[in-house]
Amino acid sequence: MLQTLPAPHAPKLLSWYDRHHRELPWRVSPAAAKAGKRADPYHVWLSEVMLQQTTVQAVKSYFAKFLTLWPKVTDLAAAPVEDVMAAWAGLGYYARARNLKKCAEAVAAKHGGVFPDTEEGLRALPGIGGYTSAAIAAIAFNRQSAVMDGNVERVISRLHAIDAPLPGSKPLMKAKVAELTPSDRPGDFAQAMMDLGATICTPKRPTCALCPFRDDCLAFAEHDPESFPVKAAKKEKPVRFGAAFVAVTPEGEALLKRRIESGLLGGMTEVPTTAWTSRVDGGTTADHAPFPAGWEACGTVTHVFTHFELRLSVFRALTEKVAVDDGWWEPVTNLETQALPTVMKKAIAQAIPRAFEKHPN
Repeated sequence: MLQTLPAPHAPKLLSWYDRHHRELPWRVSPAAAKAGKRADPYHVWLSEVMLQQTTVQAVKSYFAKFLTLWPKVTDLAAAPVEDVMAAWAGLGYYARARNLKKCAEAVAAKHGGVFPDTEEGLRALPGIGGYTSAAIAAIAFNRQSAVMDGNVERVISRLHAIDAPLPGSKPLMKAKVAELTPSDRPGDFAQAMMDLGATICTPKRPTCALCPFRDDCLAFAEHDPESFPVKAAKKEKPVRFGAAFVAVTPEGEALLKRRIESGLLGGMTEVPTTAWTSRVDGGTTADHAPFPAGWEACGTVTHVFTHFELRLSVFRALTEKVAVDDGWWEPVTNLETQALPTVMKKAIAQAIPRAFEKHPN
């Protein structure tokens, strides 16, 4: 039987956050905010989009790169889409990059380069959903918005011992977050909940002794925090098969193509592959090569997408230049600058092991 505990209060968490917040490049610290510094909506938006399905550590270098290349949202709006995709390459979930560019263009063209300051206005922008609009509204504009990412889900589910499984329990969790979110410092509160989940209320072996909500937490009182949040059983990911063809000239140029704008890896650069998708297999033999050549098998690479696993048989050929629809020949020494997703880098590296080593100028 669950115990009755005091309701958690935001001031406890904010006091903890003032002392123990993470220092992040896109964040305004509590001390700086108290001194009058305000969060830059462009920085908040850029970081939140990058952090979707991606770790803080992985995002830091990309965030710095984007701000160096495009210091303002209007700069990003004016950038060629190919440059944006190339800068994003390796961060994954490439629809985010396409929507990032569209959103920047919308802010520049329809809002004079200024982000809307409400959840409703933000959500009307391309690529901004419920979570991101709430996060920007709270953190950049100090709106009393209920912000709930995976870290916050874990904290709130443990505080209230919510035993209904995700994703069905999300509305209840969101309501509990809304109840807890204060009108004073809602942006700091949102970031405090994220930090608590990332550093204290972790999925495994949470450090409950250090948690500011320890005395208010039903899961802790029942000695069972790791059982929350409850998740529905995961379906096994299907495995798909295909082939990738790495063609290189004697002069050291590799054949590349650009994928169609829509769908998986849309708009990214690739080596020729067979017609695999998340639902169907593609060909796996040299018979499916883009043109006749001395194709040699050089192994298999595996890449895990969100909903399926892909296994590509990789073939390579030394060849003279051949014209291929929507294709071009790129010096191998330039491959690092291309908008190649990780799965394509894996395929190329399987065929050309030193392709992505740093080359002297």
